[in-house]
Amino acid sequence: MKEDIHPTYYPEAKVICACGNTWTTGSTQEVIRTDVCSECHPFFTGEQRIVDTEGQVDRFYKKLKVHEEIQKEKKARQEKKVSVDVSIETLELGTRVENALADAEIETVADVLEVLEGGEKAMLDVKGIGRKSLIDIKKALRSADYEIPEAAEEITV
Repeated sequence: MKEDIHPTYYPEAKVICACGNTWTTGSTQEVIRTDVCSECHPFFTGEQRIVDTEGQVDRFYKKLKVHEEIQKEKKARQEKKVSVDVSIETLELGTRVENALADAEIETVADVLEVLEGGEKAMLDVKGIGRKSLIDIKKALRSADYEIPEAAEEITV
């Protein structure tokens, strides 16, 4: 065995736990400090306690809180998006269609959906609205996540 290459061995090294428990053992360190021992570890005690020395639990709860906030914001945006009390200009239908609807005093998405309750024919009866305009209106409503009434889903030729 080579001389002067081995660390000093302490046969009576003292181990001190964070809970206050101490004992002696053999080690290359004179004093050893631990966070958990058999006297305080949940596995040995049967106690429901979270051992978190690196802040992992706190980080998890922070991430969970951020996730919940994002979900709330997403839900609020979705509810705002589906509100029917918005102007038809938000659908970006085009000037001609918007003017035709404005002439018929149809100014909000709620008004458009109300007319569509009467079916496609009711919308086609509006002066300046033709088949192409009706298709564009339906596409715009669907892309904005509005539900088109069943009466307007029927295809009449």
